Amino acid sequence: MRRLKLILKIGVPILGLFILGVSIFLYTLTPNYEGERFLSHLSDNVQVYYDNYGIPHIYALSEKDALRTLGYVQAQDRLWQMELLRRISAGELSEVFGEELLATDKLFLALGIDDYSKKTIENLDLNSDYVQLAEAYLDGINQFVEEGPTPLEFYLTGIEKRPFVLKDVYNTIGYMAFSFAMAHKTDPLLTSIKDKLGTAYLQDLGIETMANSTLIKNYNPLTDSTQINLSASLYKTLAKLPLPQFEGSNSWVLAPDKTKNGSVILANDPHIGFAQPSVWYEAHISTPTYKKYGYHLAGMPYPLLAHNRQLAYGITMFENDDVDFYCEETNPDNPVTYKTENGWEGYSYHEKTIKVKGEDDVKFTIKSTRHGAILNEVLPGITNDKPVAISWIYTQLENKLLSALYGMSHSETQRTFKSHLVDIHAPGLNIMYGDAEGNIAWWATAKLYEMPDSTHTKFILNGSDGKQDRIGYLDFSQNPQSENPPSDYVYSANNQPDSVAGKFYPGYYLPENRAKRIVSLLEPKSDWDLEATSKMITDVTSSVNPTMAVNMSKEIDITNLEDAHIKLLDALGKWEGEAEVNSVEPTIFHRWVYYMLEYTFKDELGDDLFNQLLSTHFHKRLLVPLVANENSIWWDNIETTEVVETQKSILQKSFEKAIQSLTNEFGSNVSKWTWGKVHTLEHKHPLGEVKALRKYFNVGPFPVNGTQEVINNMGFTYDETGAYKVTSGPSTRRVIDFSDIENSISILPTGQSGNPFSSHYNDQAKMFVNGEFRKMMMNKEEIIKTKKSLLTFRVKSVN
Repeated sequence: MRRLKLILKIGVPILGLFILGVSIFLYTLTPNYEGERFLSHLSDNVQVYYDNYGIPHIYALSEKDALRTLGYVQAQDRLWQMELLRRISAGELSEVFGEELLATDKLFLALGIDDYSKKTIENLDLNSDYVQLAEAYLDGINQFVEEGPTPLEFYLTGIEKRPFVLKDVYNTIGYMAFSFAMAHKTDPLLTSIKDKLGTAYLQDLGIETMANSTLIKNYNPLTDSTQINLSASLYKTLAKLPLPQFEGSNSWVLAPDKTKNGSVILANDPHIGFAQPSVWYEAHISTPTYKKYGYHLAGMPYPLLAHNRQLAYGITMFENDDVDFYCEETNPDNPVTYKTENGWEGYSYHEKTIKVKGEDDVKFTIKSTRHGAILNEVLPGITNDKPVAISWIYTQLENKLLSALYGMSHSETQRTFKSHLVDIHAPGLNIMYGDAEGNIAWWATAKLYEMPDSTHTKFILNGSDGKQDRIGYLDFSQNPQSENPPSDYVYSANNQPDSVAGKFYPGYYLPENRAKRIVSLLEPKSDWDLEATSKMITDVTSSVNPTMAVNMSKEIDITNLEDAHIKLLDALGKWEGEAEVNSVEPTIFHRWVYYMLEYTFKDELGDDLFNQLLSTHFHKRLLVPLVANENSIWWDNIETTEVVETQKSILQKSFEKAIQSLTNEFGSNVSKWTWGKVHTLEHKHPLGEVKALRKYFNVGPFPVNGTQEVINNMGFTYDETGAYKVTSGPSTRRVIDFSDIENSISILPTGQSGNPFSSHYNDQAKMFVNGEFRKMMMNKEEIIKTKKSLLTFRVKSVN
């Protein structure tokens, strides 16, 4: 007993000191939102007022001082996110996460983003305003890197902080550009299907333009095995990325004649993979020459979404085709050369080295043709008998993107704003625009190119004879666009734009579902206001699912069904398409659709290709046409040679399987099969993949309203689990009302800060799930009066 007392007498104080030490250490990692700091190279003091959600409102006397301050305050909230974003394109993820990310690093090095960024910087005018301001922004980041506390993630992963340079900004842009692309998910898969099954199996996959679907209207008053393995390898390699990819988006802009108060309203909710921290960092900057409330990617000096009192803009993904794959032919007599229409040319070779955590450095060689890198040499599991090169327009033309973003953010008129869009060659973006003068516009921005007739860019092309190479580029005036149309609104939901000069531009467009709903709501109403628009942006009603459900239900033989299941079919027949957490209809509908897809496609495709099909846009496009086509070749199961399956038998079998699986999971009481039990949202942090760290870094899970391809687009991938874990959706919801610009509203999915010790790490998460909003404050008097804290940056004297 005396021994125990002695142990407690000594041990308790030691334990207490240890806990106190840990607490003090963790406290030092918390972002500092108040007090004073000295910042190098300032010309005058800068005030940063933080509002109740941690949004910095930066007031400076010069734009350089404002950008320098922005770099510092963004770094203290998002340094870990900045670190990961700059590492992706540079092939440096394995240094953080180990050999599991080695294939991902190889792929991004082969894409050539890092080399392209270096080349871009070599040709920059370093004295230009946009470069000077970017360097000031980097100065601010680097002072925090040097003096600020090290984020916890750096300790846990064992990596050291290091300064940020201009190449990191361009590499972040490059990753964004590639994540917008869809060809790498689609072209190898479609080629595999064509080669494995024949062209007849392509007819019902929705890969062609559907001219009778809801199209974005233009208005311009001025004018084989290798492939199977390639598809699987790309799919698996990109699935390991620790950061979200860009997916889709909604936006609409209403002209004065469409609104109650006679002023433009802009709504925008870019759809991006959910993650923690959130994608966007909000900042309000005010100087005598520059005033903007903007949304920044981590490590980016200029906003991609922004507004001020003169104009507002947002983005959606164009979904145009800007990546092509070419099958090359190696010379059998000289394997270091490949075939072209002008004879044999030599492969080029580039040596690269990747640092791998806990392992020796990995050296590898990138082999390239005139089209691009040979992926067989980069991705695991691909044979070398049919070399396939990836050709991506982003790395092949002059990079003016940073200049374009600067120009957009500094424009004050529609004409000036539009003049900068021609410099966005990739990624393809729909730029949505509205201003205080009453102008509205939509421009599809990208460097569009022409291909030879009969060339289908959704398949791997022949690289050996030049007959399927690009033949020219379109002028920006030929891009899809609409300015001040007679309809008094413009919109985009990643759907197919209408034809230009009699042609539809190829792409990986989403089905008409969201577009059809948007048009149906906008068209009949001419008294839109902020409240009505904010309600619309959280709409969860599908424009097509009810019709699908009715058509599927018609095929069901109810003879052997239980009364409860017959009533469920009746409920689906009356369903209006809403997907709310307490509703049952979406639960049975999506379970039914999954089994329909499995019983229809899996026998022909096998497990890997079937799962890849479910990861593409075109699986969403094929659903409605497939259900409407009783003669589709896909209905028959090729593994049952003694019977020919029909649409009716597949739908019957899949409905019964859906009922059985839901009964096994939730019991026989149908009322308990609510959507919120299977449709959940969890914002995942890269370190949250470690089970012990999950509750500290991840946010959620939450039952959530919405589903895929409704306006409140909560995307998920179908699989056999029947759990619809949301992976992508609105990365913000913004509504800008020029009749009362100071009361415009927005929301982030989790919070402003990426630091888990910040009070703003997840303070918006429940509001987001509930469809709530907060003000984007712009009135200085109100900002000062309601501020949560003030952080002042003072001029740092030089001795």
